[in-house]
Amino acid sequence: MRILKFIAFTAIGVLFGIIMAKSEAISWYRIQEMFRFQAFHMYGIIGTAVVLGAISMQLIKRFRLRDFSGQPILIVDKDPRLKRAIIGGSIFGIGWALTGACPGPMFVNFGFGYSVFLVVIAAALVGTLCYGLLRDRLPH
Repeated sequence: MRILKFIAFTAIGVLFGIIMAKSEAISWYRIQEMFRFQAFHMYGIIGTAVVLGAISMQLIKRFRLRDFSGQPILIVDKDPRLKRAIIGGSIFGIGWALTGACPGPMFVNFGFGYSVFLVVIAAALVGTLCYGLLRDRLPH
């Protein structure tokens, strides 16, 4: 059963990578266009993802879907504090603007042979480790 999950998740990851590459969402040029408000391309991709995410959330809630281990998927309301959303979003946006990629496309770009993204992936892992170490001291 474990190997089947691994194969399923790997296949989903490969499909995600193909979709990201074919839609040009991994293109630094497309990301730069977005941040300069020069093209609608990336906004269309992100907007489509938001709509699909909203539909998926409604389906999960209405049909009380379960995860791969059979546990119910619980959706809890987030604390609507604006300050932390602004700080977290700013950190994410600065990293995205500096590297030209958010977390998903980092791996796709590396898979495409852009070995410099190994530095970006390493930095993201260090940032994740730092968050894990400081999590108890941060305002959640």
